[in-house]
Amino acid sequence: MSEAQALEIQPELRRRTAQVADDATATLGALYPDANAATLFARLVDVAARSATNRPESLRRRDLAAELRPDWFQSPGMIGYVAYADRFGGDLAGVEKRLDYLVELGVTYVHLMSVLRPRAGENDGGYAIADYRDVDPSLGTVDDLRALVASMHDRSMAVCLDLVMNHTADTHTWALAARDGDEAKRAYYLTFPDRAEPDRFERTLPEVFPTLAPGNFTWDEGMGRWVWTTFNAFQWDLNYANPEVLIEMLDTMCFLANLGVDVLRLDAVAFTWKRVGTDCQNLPEAHLIAQVLRALLFVAAPATILQAEAIVGPDDLVQYLGAYKARHRRECELAYHNQLMVLGWSALAEQSVRLTTQALNRMQQIPTWTSWCTYVRCHDDIGWAVTDEDADRVGLSGPAHRRFLAEFYRGVYPFSYAEGVAFSANATTGDERTSGTTAALTGIDRARRTGDLLLLDLGVRRMLLLHGLALSFGGIPLIYMGDELALANDLTYADDPARAEDSRWIHRPVMDWSAADRRIDRTTVEGRVFEGLTRLIRRRTATPALRSGGTTEAFSTGNDRVLGVRRWHPDHGPVLIVASFSPETNAVAPLGRPPIGDAWFDVLSGERVPGDEPLSLGGYALRWYTADPHHTVIPAPADR
Repeated sequence: MSEAQALEIQPELRRRTAQVADDATATLGALYPDANAATLFARLVDVAARSATNRPESLRRRDLAAELRPDWFQSPGMIGYVAYADRFGGDLAGVEKRLDYLVELGVTYVHLMSVLRPRAGENDGGYAIADYRDVDPSLGTVDDLRALVASMHDRSMAVCLDLVMNHTADTHTWALAARDGDEAKRAYYLTFPDRAEPDRFERTLPEVFPTLAPGNFTWDEGMGRWVWTTFNAFQWDLNYANPEVLIEMLDTMCFLANLGVDVLRLDAVAFTWKRVGTDCQNLPEAHLIAQVLRALLFVAAPATILQAEAIVGPDDLVQYLGAYKARHRRECELAYHNQLMVLGWSALAEQSVRLTTQALNRMQQIPTWTSWCTYVRCHDDIGWAVTDEDADRVGLSGPAHRRFLAEFYRGVYPFSYAEGVAFSANATTGDERTSGTTAALTGIDRARRTGDLLLLDLGVRRMLLLHGLALSFGGIPLIYMGDELALANDLTYADDPARAEDSRWIHRPVMDWSAADRRIDRTTVEGRVFEGLTRLIRRRTATPALRSGGTTEAFSTGNDRVLGVRRWHPDHGPVLIVASFSPETNAVAPLGRPPIGDAWFDVLSGERVPGDEPLSLGGYALRWYTADPHHTVIPAPADR
């Protein structure tokens, strides 16, 4: 950047710094009471300012656009796609060659996983990061990533990359220095000379992977100390009680933002603070860390936002979006709605929406400046996060219902159509999670294997129903790679010794581009699913009332097999989502009069429904009712 450009950016930096200074300094004081908060804030501002001064001109223009329109990610045209870079395109150049396929699907937000350089050998699917500032050599170089991001921006796509917050690989330069006796770098991690402290913590710590990686501490022979390793022995937990770690993480965020990354997915953010006597998840300090990083990243790169990867209970979940009982705070702009995902699968298995309605309505509304990331499945397993409280309120046993869901989707429950497999089953607690592609869990795999055409039709309908709910609930819907083609379970993972012990690889297939070629043939499963999904995407994109930023609540339809969701946006009015979770035709109570006129309009079918007449929905049917068809116009493209 020239001297003139550097001088030009100074007023912008001063303005942004002033916007966050008071809150960020107070937050730092709460996080580090023994430090000088003003001095620490100044050091963080120096990191942000240095990054902003070195920011490319094209990204500075995106910053200005984001400040003028900070709700850019709330557009109904935001459609997400999630894929491992290598499994989708082979390498970064291969991903770039396939971008037009995503354009055809309607994608405007791409989460590319496992891009940064992991440790060699075992690396938790790429989430054991050896270098935050380098690309996995098998995928390409940093310049290749920069070029790919530019190509995505040219296609009006936002780019999301993972930032592993809680830990690094044991081969990261910080870890290597710690092992070699560098006391400053050793203080970046949580290490102990003996088992006294680890044993105190273990009394209340759960195990994330009880079968794959039991325990939470690992003896490191080279350092002669016990290391905190929540996830795997080769993933060392960072010590955020040391403010130097916070500064390093901000610097890392700024580096990635200057590559053009629009969204940083904060992996394992819930684990970032430790306190003896707790489960060391969702502690208040973990939120303070996210709030400080959010504030300083705004100073450096307003166009880059944060997504919380926090797969936690509903009461804890909303806090990552800044929803607290006393007040709302600026934290992450995006978070996964894992409750909606679990409740959708639960409603399908049980053919009842009573639990879904109860659990959704118990959740606190999120701040209007944030959005959910909604999804049917992801790269991880499904943990059956049904709370005992919600189950009890609808007459269910929490443990029994969670066991029912695990058995149903493993295919051993009577009349189950699913073909999932167990992941990390814990005989002591009875906890069992589930792996499997959406096609396997909805019955499509079984139907293809047995030739059952009726089961196949029902499976396709189930798949589109779940995606339709994710597309309409509010936020950015995320399609996991291959679900748009109903890709089957990949049973070959068991032949790879490096993956055979981790059943999650069954639902992480390599993209089948021959299956993608069949998407144009509407007589194939791939064609039916692709056409059905793109149709839903087009309808959503053309319905401004489906943008984020309003309120969402479940309502009774008068039928326990049919879910009702009422969304309200202050600028665009109401949308009523009505979804049948059984294969039979179901009657639904009248919707009531809309605020405009006397009939509702279904944007999916074009049907008008009088507000005072009962409805009839076919099996696994979905409706999106708006008050006025004139509200369903295609919005102008975002100027980003």
